[in-house]
Amino acid sequence: MSFEIILSLMGGLALFLYGMHMMSSGLEETAGDKMKLILEKLTSNRFLGIIVGALITAVMQSSSATTVMVVGFVNSKLMTLQQAVWIIMGANIGTTITGQLVALNVTKLAPLFAIIGVVLITFIKNKKANSVGKMIAGVGVLFIGMSMMSSAMSPLRSEPAFIDFMTKISNPVVGVLFGAAFTALIQSSAASVGILQTLANGGLIGLSSSIYIIFGQNIGTCITAALASLGASRNAKRTTVVHLSFNIIGTIGFMLFAALFPFVEWMEAITSNPAAQIANTHTIFNIATTILLIPFGTILAKIPQWIIPVLESEKDDEAITLKFLNKNNIGNVPLAMSNLRKEAQAMLTLSFENLITAIRGLYGNEFDYEQIDKREDHINLINFEVTKYMSEVSLLPMNQRETNICNALYKTFADIERIGDHALNIAQYQQTANENGLKLQASIVEELRELKELLKESFDLILNMDQDSIEKNSQRIEEIEDEIDKLTASYREKQIERLRAGKLDATDCVIFSQVMTDIERVSDHLMNIMQEYYGVHISLKDEIFIQ
Repeated sequence: MSFEIILSLMGGLALFLYGMHMMSSGLEETAGDKMKLILEKLTSNRFLGIIVGALITAVMQSSSATTVMVVGFVNSKLMTLQQAVWIIMGANIGTTITGQLVALNVTKLAPLFAIIGVVLITFIKNKKANSVGKMIAGVGVLFIGMSMMSSAMSPLRSEPAFIDFMTKISNPVVGVLFGAAFTALIQSSAASVGILQTLANGGLIGLSSSIYIIFGQNIGTCITAALASLGASRNAKRTTVVHLSFNIIGTIGFMLFAALFPFVEWMEAITSNPAAQIANTHTIFNIATTILLIPFGTILAKIPQWIIPVLESEKDDEAITLKFLNKNNIGNVPLAMSNLRKEAQAMLTLSFENLITAIRGLYGNEFDYEQIDKREDHINLINFEVTKYMSEVSLLPMNQRETNICNALYKTFADIERIGDHALNIAQYQQTANENGLKLQASIVEELRELKELLKESFDLILNMDQDSIEKNSQRIEEIEDEIDKLTASYREKQIERLRAGKLDATDCVIFSQVMTDIERVSDHLMNIMQEYYGVHISLKDEIFIQ
């Protein structure tokens, strides 16, 4: 194989992959957030989950992109492992659309797509139009790359070494391994199938060898999600095991089927177009595997738990995050309100614990950033579950007071979630300080202690508030908020004086300023919570349902 052929082939592959990237990127910019919202909301039903996964992957032209997104949702606990199973099944179906487009042989229109896309990107000053242009240009670049690869591969039909290699691929095991390895290398089953179609169109490989490579390609595409899960939670890693299990089971099943029945002959009988034969095989493989495994989706979700066992700490996480919400009692408004108040208390306690731990870490106490990050995940999950719960509660018939309480609770959860974010910010400042060997001066430590004690007092007043103390506690929290504002203003002036006198390191100054800003914001959010509750004369301490 000459250097010119290799260079032309690699150039075509580069354009093909870049075209896919452009198309996917343009689509995500145009409708990425909507796709994420759809994935979050429409995955409770298995059939709906499969359809959503297929449609989004068909639009994004990448099952890897969809699976990586799902890994992210599972990692952030916005989606369960069982929900992820249905999306992954659908993604495997949706990814076959690229092969079908290639089979339609629209490469002649590639320059037109590229021209339209470039015009939209270059001459129209509109972000939405630019994103659409990127998507259309990506289609054009993709097919130009296909055309380049096709031209480069034409001389290979008379190349002895290449013919010998293709003959060896007729071995099913070699074909599966080759397809998996090559797809893992380029991280795209759609691109791998497209290259295979180019070889088939050039008469360089027949369907009898291609089918085993196709089976392997479905396994190889799992590498992207596996890489995305490396630094993620154990449950996110289980998501990649689901993806891999699905394709391995499908491959074993189809290899047995192809050995027992004339599967290749059936595919060749449908159409004489080699590219269409490969596209049809790829599509049928994924649709048939999905249909066969739908009844076993629950088992498919359990397989990763056998490979990556559930730890006791993960069981504790589940117990913490779903402590009070009970959808069986959602038809009872007073009980639903009680559950929400208790959940608000639990969420505020977690936020408070993170905040105090982070501040203490700044002045030398034992510091565990991972534990703070873990609690922040709990806080975010509670907030997500509460939002879903409240959307159902809001549909129940309520009087005006119950409506006001529901609105106050909704705002309160938003404030608590923001307190958790500020606590994480402070923890990140401390993480940076530790990494750079920095330590705050004694004077700054004392100022932090004073601010921390004031915040602690506000938290205690809210958490222990009852009907009789609302007015008194509200007044004191307002006084504390004013005091924190005055103290932070005073401390900032002292910082400038210390910096001018050379008594303070500039990095210490920056960190302390950022921490004070977060403390001020936390104080504001506590004041918001107090005002929201004072406005409807209720408290987080629910006297009726306290056990």
